[in-house]
Amino acid sequence: MLAVLSGVCLGAGTGAVPAAAAPAAGAAAAAKAAVPEGLESFYNQTVEWYDCGATGGMEESADKTGFQCAKVTVPLDYSQPEGETIEIAMKKHVATGSVRQGSLFANPGGPGDSGVEMVERNEIEFSPDLNKSYDIIGFDPRGIGESTPITCAVAGETPAGGAAQGAMGAEDPLSGSIRPDAAGVDPEPPEDTEIPAAGAAAGGAGFKALIDEITKNYKQKEADCAASTKPAGLLDHVDTVSVARDLDVLRALSGDEKLNYLGFSYGTYLGAHYAELFPANTGRMVFDGALDPSLSLGQRGAGQAQGFESSLRTYVEQCQAGLAVREGQRCPLTGDTDAGVQQIRDLITSANQSPLTTTDPNVTVDGSTVRVVVNRLLYSSEYWSLLTYALDQAITQQDGSYIQVLQGQVAADGGSGAPTFYAVSCLDIPVQGDMASWERQYQQNLQNSPTFGASLSNQDARCQAWGHNGTREPAPIHAKGAAPILVVGTTGDPATPYAWSQAMAEQLESGRLLTWEGNGHTAYGRSGTCIHSAVDGYLLNGTMPEPGATCRGNE
Repeated sequence: MLAVLSGVCLGAGTGAVPAAAAPAAGAAAAAKAAVPEGLESFYNQTVEWYDCGATGGMEESADKTGFQCAKVTVPLDYSQPEGETIEIAMKKHVATGSVRQGSLFANPGGPGDSGVEMVERNEIEFSPDLNKSYDIIGFDPRGIGESTPITCAVAGETPAGGAAQGAMGAEDPLSGSIRPDAAGVDPEPPEDTEIPAAGAAAGGAGFKALIDEITKNYKQKEADCAASTKPAGLLDHVDTVSVARDLDVLRALSGDEKLNYLGFSYGTYLGAHYAELFPANTGRMVFDGALDPSLSLGQRGAGQAQGFESSLRTYVEQCQAGLAVREGQRCPLTGDTDAGVQQIRDLITSANQSPLTTTDPNVTVDGSTVRVVVNRLLYSSEYWSLLTYALDQAITQQDGSYIQVLQGQVAADGGSGAPTFYAVSCLDIPVQGDMASWERQYQQNLQNSPTFGASLSNQDARCQAWGHNGTREPAPIHAKGAAPILVVGTTGDPATPYAWSQAMAEQLESGRLLTWEGNGHTAYGRSGTCIHSAVDGYLLNGTMPEPGATCRGNE
């Protein structure tokens, strides 16, 4: 999925200029980073790295696998560093080259995705040159996975930050995995919030009933998590600012005076907060698929609703043009783009009324499952032909077998767990509005995105019901004094719309935008050598693309 394709960079991106303000990586930086007052014991603790397996998380290995693991201690609450503590898990792929440039920290997004798992996929997530030059460190942010986790003990439910592993079978054409980063999407909304309650589209009592169901559902989610999470205060301290403070501790304990960083989607939001808090400690930072930090919860949902609807139209256009089909197959969507989009909506509606059968007599596929699979495949344009295959089977044969296969892969691959997603997001952005304003926004989302608007609405209501809420108003992040930051935006990104990357690059005092004219979520590793060379060029050599640089397609 993340194989690098060959090509050349076109347009304004053909040249490059040195990033004179970007410090040399890692140990080559001259000035020693300051230790925040009162946190000396955390910054000066001894880190015990040990050999661990190439897979399997933090499990110790008797062999030299090229991976090392460690856990470090950080304050639960940075305003009370003498109080309770939690652990943060790191996994490092040791640089394979003879000349080491320091550490490169990476975050895959979410919030809720595991950096420990990400670094295990180092050969597909990062270029050979990055693997050769950097110790690449993935970490599980607080509340996630191998770090002190949010635990929601519900029978049959996967704990936040982890997922059961599964396989699709040797004959399946899907290679790699479907790992969308949510970045503002509820990873898998429960059925009662996915399908509007009766009368909700018309407003009034129907909408209130929908909000009542959301409230009931998320209060129960919070109760399940609060009953099982230790320490109990963790649910109030998994905000992104706290994660950024953890990241600075990790930087220092890894022996790097400056933070070199590659963040995707939500990872850009984390990186921006780090640069705002610790501008003097920034090294070479790349943000791919940026979030606009000035947006409210409702604005995020609205932007994504439009982004996914636009991406759906692009998919339909490519399907009908024969560009998103497998050899020997055909696109089942007839007529023009509007007609094709409507056929997908009709499939969702009909499957909700009469679920599709599958080759397993005990399994059927409803419209919610169809919508989730369509949503997931829009993240990765390289898999659009598989979406076409699944839709052809469903529309022409009323068979949901391959949709169920794709849904099984999505579930097996995990991604952002809903409890962790809300635990972080609801602390980062305060609840705004009331029932009347939520309903107006809901109706607008339905109008702008008939396919996805319902499931991407009512984020404020969900956070209000969750109950662990922040007070910091969303605002632009400028990171005054930070080293140059490269922001990569994809014009057809459904989850983090291109306008968000434009906004991030404009807000950052030292930001520079690199554009990829492509489809799907994020660019590095999914595009061609133009993006690959630009990102690697900055991380390895400190060379920024020229202003206005643009890469096109697979070039």
